[in-house]
Amino acid sequence: MIPFRDNIPSRSFPFITVLIILINVFVFLYELSLGRHLEPFLFRYGVVPAAVFAWPESHLPLSAAVIPFFSSMFLHGGWLHLIGNMWYLWIFGDNVEDRLGHFGYLIFYLLCGLGAGIVHTILNYNVTVPSIGASGAIAGVLGAYLVSYPGARVLTLVPIFIFIQIIEIPALIVLGFWFVMQFFYGAASLASATANAGGVAWWAHVGGFVIGMILVNLFPRKDRPRYAYS
Repeated sequence: MIPFRDNIPSRSFPFITVLIILINVFVFLYELSLGRHLEPFLFRYGVVPAAVFAWPESHLPLSAAVIPFFSSMFLHGGWLHLIGNMWYLWIFGDNVEDRLGHFGYLIFYLLCGLGAGIVHTILNYNVTVPSIGASGAIAGVLGAYLVSYPGARVLTLVPIFIFIQIIEIPALIVLGFWFVMQFFYGAASLASATANAGGVAWWAHVGGFVIGMILVNLFPRKDRPRYAYS
């Protein structure tokens, strides 16, 4: 399922959502300019679980283990990776920013990304490849959206056999289905011998989503609760 838009208009311009998207695009363009220097750049600023668990015996400064948890959420591995993440952030982020306010939303986003990175690191402690991408933080936004606007509906592209349908589906189904898929793929990755080779950070998605669902209720609500949707 590919979402196109929801049916809840923003009450304010989503400054932070747009800023996060622009930063991610700018950083990705910088990545493209690095050429042969890209790989060491990703190993330095992406989260490498094995390197995190090797501290402090590795004699690296603490910053080398901490900074990647923040910098990694602004790095991407390709155009599809970037566009997919930014697409979901654009559709669902504006409403969560409405609820939390601009500054609260920024703090919330960073905390979800941090929490997602920690979950991924703990469950993949021996992985030696860097984890990059905004999807853990964005998963937190999706979790917050589900809690905040459970009655919302999402215009979604749904392939049905050989046919493509664009229909309006409850956000509960769209995001619930997304979460269930991440969970099962994550469970499969833990049982797979290829889990140590890297790939999609499924547990960052799961962790970010759950953290977002919990964390959003700890922030003061800036918008008025909505009980009816059109």
